[in-house]
Amino acid sequence: MTNQDAIAAVKRNPIGFLCGALSVAFAVTLYVRDEEIPGAEAEMALRTADRDRVALNIKYSVQLTEQSDALNTSVKEIESRLIRPSELGTNTQYFYTLEKLTGVKITDLRQSTFSAIGAVTGGAVAARASKGTFSPVGFSIGAQGTLPQILDFLRHLENGSHYCRVLTSSFVGNPSSRNPIITVSLNLELLGQQ
Repeated sequence: MTNQDAIAAVKRNPIGFLCGALSVAFAVTLYVRDEEIPGAEAEMALRTADRDRVALNIKYSVQLTEQSDALNTSVKEIESRLIRPSELGTNTQYFYTLEKLTGVKITDLRQSTFSAIGAVTGGAVAARASKGTFSPVGFSIGAQGTLPQILDFLRHLENGSHYCRVLTSSFVGNPSSRNPIITVSLNLELLGQQ
């Protein structure tokens, strides 16, 4: 077949030749672009994830100012209820104020540092705690009073101006008397900040 025969065949069947040429061009293009498809799909998945993350950020940021204000108010309230372990006079005054309010008589009051299980630890824990971290400040309290007075004292501790957790307690009383005096021994923690 010569060039003239090929040109004559194209002139007789131009649509068929054009379709064949386009099919070959598409096959070559598909073969070359097939290697780029996994990379393009990965990029699309990454951009879709970014789009979804930004959409969620926009959705949740509607009340961001109000939530930030509420959080700042809560932080200020929490900080106002914390004690400082170094302020021994202020810390003990809290318990003497409760003594006046409830009518119990505090017979023993000591501040110490307690671990989470209530064992007394030395100053090493306080030395390791960095400034601004929360740490429990332990107290050992001995008090005497009637049962209603003791219960009122415990209620004031529970609902007082500081966060309190009673670790151990023991009660001793004489049930034979009409209005017995009860002696209570408490180990408790108040939430503090260094």
